[in-house]
Amino acid sequence: MNARTETELLLSPADLSHLSNTHLDALEEETIFILREVAAAFERPTLLFSGGKDSLVLLKCAEKAFGAGRIPYPLLMIDTGHNFPEVTAYRDQRAKELGAELIVRSVEDSMARGTVRLAHPGESRNAHQSVTLLEAIEEFRFDALIGGARRDEEKARAKERIFSHRDSFGQWQPKDQRPELWTLFNTRLAPGEHFRVFPISNWTELDVWQYIEREHVGLPSIYYTHKREVVERRGLLVPVTELTPPRDGETVQVRDVRFRTVGDITTTCPVESLAADAGDVVIETLTVDVSERGATRMDDMTSEASMEKRKKDGYF
Repeated sequence: MNARTETELLLSPADLSHLSNTHLDALEEETIFILREVAAAFERPTLLFSGGKDSLVLLKCAEKAFGAGRIPYPLLMIDTGHNFPEVTAYRDQRAKELGAELIVRSVEDSMARGTVRLAHPGESRNAHQSVTLLEAIEEFRFDALIGGARRDEEKARAKERIFSHRDSFGQWQPKDQRPELWTLFNTRLAPGEHFRVFPISNWTELDVWQYIEREHVGLPSIYYTHKREVVERRGLLVPVTELTPPRDGETVQVRDVRFRTVGDITTTCPVESLAADAGDVVIETLTVDVSERGATRMDDMTSEASMEKRKKDGYF
């Protein structure tokens, strides 16, 4: 349990045959244990499934834990309406292959109800997912939500417990978390409360890609190199789309890029890359010194505390 990627395992970034992945067995074992613990401890759990690489790795572990067609909780997607079509298509395909129940709730529905109001039409809907998520929790009375967040992604996520308690308002209190000694989890809940559970907390981005390469986990095509129109903005490559058009004075370029993480089109940027498969991405990941969110997410660049503030308000 709580395995780490040791530096001595990373022997030769030019040759994957020298890169050990034996530590993945311990990480997978821990994840499967947590997934089974959730099924045993809670009445109405759900697994958040976006179609992104982390949630696909989590789903692969759930398949190993319970078997295809036997995952004991539904999959839940909070859709901003501005997701990459390659990702949502793969999400639907994978859920169908596993025979899993897929629940989709949309920020646009919350906007129609008046529970979400944008400051202006061009405002990102990403942060507003919190409202739609809390509405889905109330609708289905979920008491545990399983997600693919990892501690290496961002400073606020590094503060999370694996079983992260949320109060009756869906809020997270980072200074009031329960101890998790010897993999013993306190799952007691008061009425209206719930847990956010992070079974791959101890994985790194490199671990995830090594696992994808070892287990042949399929991914949406945009995780690998492809040509895309982009503009350079604030040190990021912003994809040119109807939602993110070029601004006055910006030059549109066609670059070879891939996405390290996927999310709302209005906040997610690709990185320049020629990595065509998981093995190529593993080698590339060995050399990066900026986290995937730091390299690709516009909404996390507003301040050091932007993610922590959203998490306190109910963001996953």
